[in-house]
Amino acid sequence: MLDRARATANFHLVVLRGRAYIERIAPAFQTRDLFTIWGILQLLRRYPGRIPDLDLMFDCVDWPVVHAEEYQGENATVLPPLFRYCGDNETLDVVFPDWSFWGWAEINIKPWDALQKDLDTGNTKVRWMDREPYAYWKGNPDVAAIRQELVKCNVSSKQEWNARIYKQDWIKESKAGYKKSDLASQCTHRYKIYIEGSAWSVSEKYILACDSMTLVIKPKYYDFFTRVLVPTRHYWPVQDDSKCSSIKYAVDWGNSHKKKAQQIGKQASKFIQKELSMDYVYDYMFHLLTEYAKLLRFKPTMPPEAVEVCPESLACQAVGRERKFMEDSMVKSANVAGPCDLPPPFSPEEFKRLRRRKEKLIEQVETWERNASDPEDSKR
Repeated sequence: MLDRARATANFHLVVLRGRAYIERIAPAFQTRDLFTIWGILQLLRRYPGRIPDLDLMFDCVDWPVVHAEEYQGENATVLPPLFRYCGDNETLDVVFPDWSFWGWAEINIKPWDALQKDLDTGNTKVRWMDREPYAYWKGNPDVAAIRQELVKCNVSSKQEWNARIYKQDWIKESKAGYKKSDLASQCTHRYKIYIEGSAWSVSEKYILACDSMTLVIKPKYYDFFTRVLVPTRHYWPVQDDSKCSSIKYAVDWGNSHKKKAQQIGKQASKFIQKELSMDYVYDYMFHLLTEYAKLLRFKPTMPPEAVEVCPESLACQAVGRERKFMEDSMVKSANVAGPCDLPPPFSPEEFKRLRRRKEKLIEQVETWERNASDPEDSKR
């Protein structure tokens, strides 16, 4: 089963007696693999001797590839256990925290622990009521058609969609020293838009942390924490097939219900600050790898092509911003208290109730939108 996951994996990780061994299989985009491995090494430092022996394959590409339909029925093939950063309702990839929690060196995004503090401070610079009463988005629209459609929602001479959309030119930003891409300085609008790229986007946590009411354009993918977010509590759902009018309605609603909109933004940022602390990110990793190791039906051994890696050797090979981010995100000492307790899993009935609750809240918002666009409907 594990060997079948090799087909798309970027690296093969084996942990033996608390030591990590890596077999490089294929190059990853930018330094995703490097910082993912770094994160796993920090977990081993945080909980020394507590991570069980394990053997896994990791794919650093955005899109999940383990399609559930291929592993059901009479013609089902052997399921490959494959780790990656996101999943969807049609796939079975194992979802793991993304590399940017330890820093995204290529675009100068700090490790999450430091960035969290910056975002929290950035929230205080402009009072919510004094913020621009529009929906803000800044990013690269060229990575996906859905983002190119979002650009059409920008203000024009013909239409005001209540949105302010800005294209991010990362090459230009790099030459300018990233002066206009500081995330903690972008909490200046009452509303911020989250939209997926080629798959899920790491930007979601940064956007939710801003105290602004987040407008989430209907996503297809999820990462390890987003499925617990509740519509109209942590974010405002936006339809993907009528983005511009849906964004306009959301902003109009928020500006007419300022306290409620402000509360939604605040509840999301509180969730991000508390529940997405690095303490809990490491605990999630700990429990995920521990539960995964329990499923192994063989004794892990070091692959012939693997080499041992440790934080010191990895950091010494890094240069510039990569090395700085590694130094900044290094676990300084072991956590003697140990990880939080793993709560019991949802029962199928509980999971269905949670999913149905979210669906009903989204349906309610869509009904409000329809009634606002056609007042006669609400009278009928």
